[in-house]
Amino acid sequence: MNLLIYDISDDRLRLKVANICLDYGLMRIQRSAFAGTIPTHLRRDIMLEIRRALGDEEADVRLYTLCERDAALTRTHVTRGASLAAV
Repeated sequence: MNLLIYDISDDRLRLKVANICLDYGLMRIQRSAFAGTIPTHLRRDIMLEIRRALGDEEADVRLYTLCERDAALTRTHVTRGASLAAV
């Protein structure tokens, strides 16, 4: 499993990077985080494509690869629609 996260301040560039992630079959898990499986031979390609899209703009893009054992330990908790007033 792969996890790609980024910190990009420019909206237009952030959208470009998000679209690249989707093109490689990654699924958005948070606003600036995508997860999925990128074959080994394409990991370099996605990072090169992102680097080209960003040009000289300031950005922090990280691609992590998790082994199957560690990926199986992933835990998720998502709460939607909860109001602070209800807490």
